[in-house]
Amino acid sequence: MWWFRFKMWLLVAALFAFIYAILVIIGTQFLHIGGFYFYLVLSLAMLFIQYMLGPKLVEWTMRVRYIRQEEYPELHRMVQELALRAGIPVPKIGVAQIALPNAFAFGRTIRDGRVCVTEGILKLLNEEELKAVLGHELSHLKNRDVLTITLLSVIPMIMYRIAWQFMFYGRRRDDSRGGNTVLIGLAAFLFYFITNLLVLYASRIREYFADRGSLLLGNKPSALASSLYKLVYGSARMDKEELKEAEGLKAFFLNDPSRALNEIRELRQLDLDKSGTIDAGELEFLRSKNIRLNFGDKLLELLSTHPNMLKRIRQLAAYQAGA
Repeated sequence: MWWFRFKMWLLVAALFAFIYAILVIIGTQFLHIGGFYFYLVLSLAMLFIQYMLGPKLVEWTMRVRYIRQEEYPELHRMVQELALRAGIPVPKIGVAQIALPNAFAFGRTIRDGRVCVTEGILKLLNEEELKAVLGHELSHLKNRDVLTITLLSVIPMIMYRIAWQFMFYGRRRDDSRGGNTVLIGLAAFLFYFITNLLVLYASRIREYFADRGSLLLGNKPSALASSLYKLVYGSARMDKEELKEAEGLKAFFLNDPSRALNEIRELRQLDLDKSGTIDAGELEFLRSKNIRLNFGDKLLELLSTHPNMLKRIRQLAAYQAGA
């Protein structure tokens, strides 16, 4: 676990370096302000703003409504039991008022943790599967990777905005600095691409650890595998406009809804009895198969917020065999 946390904070350090670099370029070229400490303070201020505003942005985007125990007693019971097993404070529980079936966790600290499910997932999963999903999300809180991914996710968006602002501004300036603005815009776009790859990598590795964490909280590998299968199937049935609604925050989700159409073709092969679930026997069958990704699949995974779904479920099969 220490290696996982070291990787995540190493990514935050890289992120800080990118923020510092872009601020130095803008400051020296346009504001004519120099000095290490000025840019250090400014970079830290930007990280602090992200830290404070990140959870609110998630709530607004996902239309989260926090619920009382009497509204969803079973959901509260499951979260409380899992939080007790995980040894963490019971997080705030919310329902995102969107049809897309999924769940996510976020918050500034482990004591500020929030776990949310969408209206769509409550209609799709049975109790055992939902509990496995909640165990996955609480493991994100326990692993303290929620703050890291919250900070990381905001930076590519900032870089993207800066890139288009300066490129647009530069094309409409006919003075001597117009060319510089375009160059800064291109540099910001490069930083956007690199920081986005960092976010994607961080998001992928944290999913494996959260899957493992859910099993350590007493959930069955087959229950988590079935929930992933159902979420892919549910996402594949969604309208494209509904998928776009949550595109910017898919790194927080249990699976990547935008890849559902491709993933469902692969996962159907695992459902040998066509029951709509993946049981222990089907997991064992997957473990015996040799999965090799072609170049296209590897490239797609590199540019994705989540691991390849077949690889991920095969890892659950390995956990089942080792139990």
